[in-house]
Amino acid sequence: MLKNIAKKLLWHCDNFHISNFRLLGIDTTMTLEQAKQVAAYKAVDEFVTNDCVFGVGSGSTVVYAVQRLAERVETDKLKIICIPTSFQAKQLIIKHNLTLGELETSPQIDVTIDGADEVDSNMILIKGGGGCLLQEKIIASCSKKLIVIADYTKDSVKLGDRYKKGIPIEVIPMAYIAIKNRIISLFGGDIKLRSAVAKAGPVVTDNGNFILDWLFTNQDLDWQKVNTTIKMIPGVVETGLFINMCQKAYFGQPEGNVIERSV
Repeated sequence: MLKNIAKKLLWHCDNFHISNFRLLGIDTTMTLEQAKQVAAYKAVDEFVTNDCVFGVGSGSTVVYAVQRLAERVETDKLKIICIPTSFQAKQLIIKHNLTLGELETSPQIDVTIDGADEVDSNMILIKGGGGCLLQEKIIASCSKKLIVIADYTKDSVKLGDRYKKGIPIEVIPMAYIAIKNRIISLFGGDIKLRSAVAKAGPVVTDNGNFILDWLFTNQDLDWQKVNTTIKMIPGVVETGLFINMCQKAYFGQPEGNVIERSV
């Protein structure tokens, strides 16, 4: 009982050093969800300011960022306009009674905080595991800063070291077979049409498109060239490669600390 209370305290306490818990013989290893939370909280506390236009990313880690943002808005009386990257992000904004904006009226975003499926040593991201890559990239491109929050399992040296589901590619439905064959002929590997979980057939994005997951086998490709080449194929809408877009990443660690990486 005492150990469980102490671990909860560790999760929320910034001033009591983790070594003090270890001296008490308490297991301080965090779950993945706790690691996501500490990364999200730290990023929001560092980058969100009053009168900020804030891009709200998508995915499980962003849930904690919005939770922390709502706390800051309440306690610090911040005025924040939130621009969603997906239907999920929009629902999070509404749920927490935050101010919902849109790109048409707020085309310049101060900071976007988003998750990632993998981040390599050059700060190249794979995104799109949740199917929102197109809108995420649009919002990121309109942002002065893109900040990534993630747990330690997303931190890699090379793309593909940890994330084994491939690079998502959003495509026009009628062209998916032709695109699949073209990418394999250019770069090898295998490509799968992403299947839906609770319905028969493929995943359909918020934009009415399909998603191909490219399971690449060569980790030493020039990702800038790969991204440009794939995007030039007719019918490709966007790729899940985010290159030269992220300024800083926060990775929550099992020990409770956060590792930061900047460009």
